[in-house]
Amino acid sequence: MSAPYSTVRLPVLAASALLLASTTLARAQTLSPTTAATPTHATTKNVTKAETQKESDGESASHSSFIDGQSREITQTTRNTLDANGEEHITVNAHLDALRSAMQPSTGATVYRFSRKDIETIPGGDNAPLNTVLLQAPGVAQDSYGQIHVRGDHNEVQFRLDGVQLPEGLSVFGQSLMTRFAHSMSMTTGALPSEYGFLQAAVIDITTKNGSADRGGDVSIYGGARDYFFPSVQYGTHAGKWDFFATADYVHNRVGIENPTPKFNAIHDLSNQYHFLGHLRYTADENTRISFIAGVSNAEYQLPNNPGQQRQFANPDFLNSALSQQVYGSVNSASLNERQKEITDFGILSLQKEMGKFSLQSSVFTRYSSLGYSPDPIGDLVYNGIAQRAQRSVMSTGSQSDVTWRVNGQHTVRFGYQVYVERNSSKTDSTVYPQTGTDSNGDAVYSGSTISIHDGSGRTGWMYGLYAQDEWRVTKNLTINYGLRFDGVDEYTHSKQVSPRLNIVYTPWHGGTFHAGYSRYFTPPPFELVGGTQLNKFANTSAAPGTLQDTTVKAERDHYFDMGFAQAITPHWHASFDAYLKIAKNMIDEGQFGSPVILSAFNYRRGQVNGYEFATDYEAGPVTLYGNFAWSRAIGKDITTAQWNFDPDDLAYIKQHWIHLDHDQRWTASAGGSYTAFRRTGHPTQISATMVFGSGLRADSDIPNGRSVPIYATFNMSLVQSFQDLFRIPFLKRTQLRLDVINLFDKRYELRDGSGIGVGAPQYGLRRTILTGISQRF
Repeated sequence: MSAPYSTVRLPVLAASALLLASTTLARAQTLSPTTAATPTHATTKNVTKAETQKESDGESASHSSFIDGQSREITQTTRNTLDANGEEHITVNAHLDALRSAMQPSTGATVYRFSRKDIETIPGGDNAPLNTVLLQAPGVAQDSYGQIHVRGDHNEVQFRLDGVQLPEGLSVFGQSLMTRFAHSMSMTTGALPSEYGFLQAAVIDITTKNGSADRGGDVSIYGGARDYFFPSVQYGTHAGKWDFFATADYVHNRVGIENPTPKFNAIHDLSNQYHFLGHLRYTADENTRISFIAGVSNAEYQLPNNPGQQRQFANPDFLNSALSQQVYGSVNSASLNERQKEITDFGILSLQKEMGKFSLQSSVFTRYSSLGYSPDPIGDLVYNGIAQRAQRSVMSTGSQSDVTWRVNGQHTVRFGYQVYVERNSSKTDSTVYPQTGTDSNGDAVYSGSTISIHDGSGRTGWMYGLYAQDEWRVTKNLTINYGLRFDGVDEYTHSKQVSPRLNIVYTPWHGGTFHAGYSRYFTPPPFELVGGTQLNKFANTSAAPGTLQDTTVKAERDHYFDMGFAQAITPHWHASFDAYLKIAKNMIDEGQFGSPVILSAFNYRRGQVNGYEFATDYEAGPVTLYGNFAWSRAIGKDITTAQWNFDPDDLAYIKQHWIHLDHDQRWTASAGGSYTAFRRTGHPTQISATMVFGSGLRADSDIPNGRSVPIYATFNMSLVQSFQDLFRIPFLKRTQLRLDVINLFDKRYELRDGSGIGVGAPQYGLRRTILTGISQRF
């Protein structure tokens, strides 16, 4: 991104937010905590607790979930250690957190909540990657590079921090957001209300740790097999009207990317990662709060090697050329040295304000993300016909505001906007063999010397959305939420759409909730994944594409239908069922094409996704159990954009036939449970286990994506022993020892076999890995 943009645009937006803060502070009014809760309703579930509520409870689902998941926990764990000012500070922040949650309800949608207890119960706890936590929710399928697919969509998952949506970045491996950042989080899916736009397969809202809920410090060391070394530190405190929290960690291991072979250890798979999150808040009074969140992620990866590979050239003609025969065997695929580096930085400045019947949260934010690929100069030429050093970056700056107007007991009106300004830049330096002609058989002839090709592009674009909705409490047991959303994109593509949303929630009897909804969706193509390659530069070279057709990626437009029912069977046992259907035009998918692990977007002219989910859970005393399964089918027809990435024969077939999407997985399931012994003592012992089942992502047969890889089921186990005041030192508190076993039965399983539309290489799941750790609270 150019310097003028980065140094001017962000301060202007920050100044606007501060001006808004000063104006609102001057008009502050008092709001009683008893009038803050507005009746809203969603089908809400915890991984270990599924909740259904009657409207007569007088609380929103989001509000009640917060009270259960945070406020109660905060007061119970700090009541005996904080002075009166500390208690008041925590109570006020809990009140404001509940109001913020109520500003973005999920009326009629399906919500899966992960409390702090749920996160700590999963094997690995805070050390577990974020995607492994989300895999415990229904309808979430795992893929390579840490990706997840929710309800058959490729990657249309948006992440929010304390209700503020982060712009998309370029991270491919793992996540730039760590589980350690979260005090709690939720996953919202289904027919979403109108406040949610752009990426709508699922909304992951992370309630970040802060100096009130997570006071004190913690130092831990975690590690084990495959050079796994994972130290971390966190500290939170508050003084007067200020509270502060920071956490940092360092990850070193040899399992940075999935192994391309079924062997126990991968070749050339070293990873080093650094992460940081800081959270500073100023609570002016019970109705006003300003917060600032900043995060950094810096990760370096070796790309693992697959020994014994045959040559895989981008241009099939190269495979039969004389030059191909000449260089064959000159490089061993086990000794390649390809590397990739990913950087993500972000910052969010927010103002939250209560003014009588109005609630406001207004934020400005920025996110910088970059990705760099370093090739093996000789090996990439031999195996791919091109050695390409690639750099991409995207700088996103924007603003989001959400307002709630509590009109009366029957109507709650919500409205707001989101706007992003993004600068995308891409450059590549490629080494290729030039074509000098053809032989007598018509096969290409290439020169033995190489040439260099430089290609670069950059673009600045806008993306914006406005919404308004009314939550109408028709009767005691019936709520209707209806609204409109207007979205537009002015980047590589230029399009707009008005999207109606309608959700109905009905509670026919105590403990039972029925919901049904329709949402019109508009999904802009991911700005950072739309390439600007000048294809004519690669004509008549060993990297020439099969076709020079490259239609610009378009925005996706969907009709989404969802309905379901949740029931509290007993006070401790809950169950739910959901069914959904998405009908898409210009359905967006993504794939890896070439050696750099950079995803590229493309469209199917038509698409359809449908499925259903079942979830149940039980919690009583020291025991928690949960389980879920989901069935899904995702199909597409006629690839109409970015055609140069595909084999011409595949394009011709897909133009006339429906095919399964490469990330389509028919059956997905997960389950888990935990038992806590001695839980009422100072030395509780927790045993927990989780399971993930998949029927397999797609692979090629005689037709594209015509089969699936074999089914698999993996089990993880954890043993955590805690001690209170183990060392009898006043400033040292809880000591915790943990033992985690990932893939307990050492199951060998494929995530990808290297074939399929947009699949770059085979990937296998992690073999049995034993990890241990110790953490000390202070």
